[in-house]
Amino acid sequence: MSHVSDYILANSQQVSGELRLKILSLYNQAHAGHIGCSLSCIDLMIGVMLLNKRPDDTFILSKGHAAASLYACLNYLGEISDEQLATYYLDGTSLPAHPAPGQYAGIPFATGSLGHGLPIATGIAHAAKLRREDSYAFALLSDGETNEGTTWEAAHFAIQHKLDNLFMYVDKNGLQGFGTTSEVLGDTADAAKWQAIGFETIEIDGHSIAEINETLHTLKNRKNGLPKAIIAHTVKGKGVSYMENKLEWHYLPMNPEQYEMAQKEIQERYTLIPANA
Repeated sequence: MSHVSDYILANSQQVSGELRLKILSLYNQAHAGHIGCSLSCIDLMIGVMLLNKRPDDTFILSKGHAAASLYACLNYLGEISDEQLATYYLDGTSLPAHPAPGQYAGIPFATGSLGHGLPIATGIAHAAKLRREDSYAFALLSDGETNEGTTWEAAHFAIQHKLDNLFMYVDKNGLQGFGTTSEVLGDTADAAKWQAIGFETIEIDGHSIAEINETLHTLKNRKNGLPKAIIAHTVKGKGVSYMENKLEWHYLPMNPEQYEMAQKEIQERYTLIPANA
């Protein structure tokens, strides 16, 4: 394990809080929405992308509307500079509202048109198997995205071809664009469904970086021909109480007062500054 990984594991709450502040700053400067979606998945991205992705592995943020979380992580790794990050959402930027490939190794594909991330990751995992490469393909999906037919087509391909190097993470916060997942199309991210079709499936706390890390290592050691489905229970807007579990924060931007409140709460909840300091 690298020194960076050691530091993140030892200081996971601080790193999570710092990246949340970075995400809030990006959305504030852009006056843009999709804040809640980024706050629900950032711990998964820390646990998978920052802690465990190796150079030959591929990480795909299939839920591309949470692009700010990806940009914050790539900034943490030094792939995106602070100066580049300041161009987020501006005309001519290399960091648009949804990830676009071309300039950064950490953004291999355009995503955000939902239902494409798992098919791409499945193809990458299959190619690695054919080449006998020791590499993994990680795809992070939203729970609403499991409504998409292409997701299920890719899943059946992965099962048929025994792609145990494919890891599908589902950010299961229970809310999607127009309602709860149970209201829109039922619970298509239900762990029992993925287990039944042939994925090795496990449910985790999507905000426990230690559990995310431990689960990944456990599943990597199981060379059983089964693709992996990690259903991560999360909270939309995690870390900002007025956003948590609120559908409207799928879309809404913050006003200046809300931004100040959100910053203060993240700092206190993640012990970045003493409460009441």
